[in-house]
Amino acid sequence: MARLDTQQKLEILADAAKYDASCASSGSSKRDSRSGKGMGSTEGMGICHAYAPDGRCISLLKILLTNSCIFDCHYCINRKSSNVRRARFTVDEVVQLTLNFYKRNYIEGLFLSSGIIHSSNYTMEQLVEVARQLREVHDFRGYIHLKTIPDADPELVRQAGLHADRVSINVELPTREGLTRLAPEKDEARIEGAMKATKIDILDAKDARKKYRSAPRFAPGGQSTQMIVGADDANDGAIVTRARSLYDRFGLRRVYYSAFSPIPEPSAVLPLKRPPLMREHRLYQSDWLMRFYGFTPQEVVATTDTAGMLPLDIDPKLAFALKFREQFPVDINRASREQLLRVPGLGTKAVGRILSVRRHRSLRLEDVARLTVSVKKIRPFIITIDWRPTLLTDRADLKSLVMPPPAQLDLFTAPMAAAA
Repeated sequence: MARLDTQQKLEILADAAKYDASCASSGSSKRDSRSGKGMGSTEGMGICHAYAPDGRCISLLKILLTNSCIFDCHYCINRKSSNVRRARFTVDEVVQLTLNFYKRNYIEGLFLSSGIIHSSNYTMEQLVEVARQLREVHDFRGYIHLKTIPDADPELVRQAGLHADRVSINVELPTREGLTRLAPEKDEARIEGAMKATKIDILDAKDARKKYRSAPRFAPGGQSTQMIVGADDANDGAIVTRARSLYDRFGLRRVYYSAFSPIPEPSAVLPLKRPPLMREHRLYQSDWLMRFYGFTPQEVVATTDTAGMLPLDIDPKLAFALKFREQFPVDINRASREQLLRVPGLGTKAVGRILSVRRHRSLRLEDVARLTVSVKKIRPFIITIDWRPTLLTDRADLKSLVMPPPAQLDLFTAPMAAAA
């Protein structure tokens, strides 16, 4: 086999890393090099590879240490039996790539994962060594996200948290049955055990920092995970319930969803086509409702159809309002924050503005319109001092009234202009 140069390796291993969705930069501790010491920053701007919740573009070098693997997970393009071109970085190559990309202002940090080579411990040692050298040898102060391996020695996983801003352990599939069938070499109990240990380490580090300023940080950006959607027969209800359980039990910062994508030479047990991307989008919206809008998993699951799937044509918040019309309309001037957050079209910022303004005066419909992006979707579900949707909430065609008609944009027309 011909020897690959660094650029060829980068082409292979950056492409292989695109299947990992659990890559974000929110929650990192603020470090910068304005003092003249060290290199890198978590606060700068650059080429966007990921988005923080506040909308900042975060540029990350997202690669695998290697796409070789001793495991044979059916859904993974890098599985042992897959006929793909293999490559492997050395620790020094990843370190130098990260530093060189940063010096050229291409990136602000590193997301590093890997296939399993030799053993879980050996691979984890390599990942940790990359982060250690960046931090301790080169004083790199940019963002680092490491994918940890649940089968590895707990001390190695702990070392990863001491050097990385965020760590992640993928649960891979929503159900134990799916994991057993499609990834028989992985074990749900080991995965959850590693997540629990990481949670404890994060909490212990926070407590220590309160008492001793010199105490080391441990994954200040928390931990995240990823679930593959559509590779098994788990429905959306099961996925939403599983995600909420992971948040509650392990204090996760994010659960990421990745729509299954057919791979070359697929296993016979895999579906022949990928699920609609809108399904992934609806799961993210449901996740947002549970994290920021106070929805329970049961309320989200109640919006699914008889097969347990979220509707693809409308968002889950609107689906909830249409299904539970007896809870609407709500009085904008009297409703609680929890009730307002359930109104389709009202986001958390809009609700905050409404609560602030109504302390001083009663709101009219035109006031609500100024505080939101569009009042059309909201009107059937609210009451103001000059507006009451008489019989509107009970109309059979309410869904069509609040949904904008589909429009084909002209190639040379700006979307905002067309929408206006």
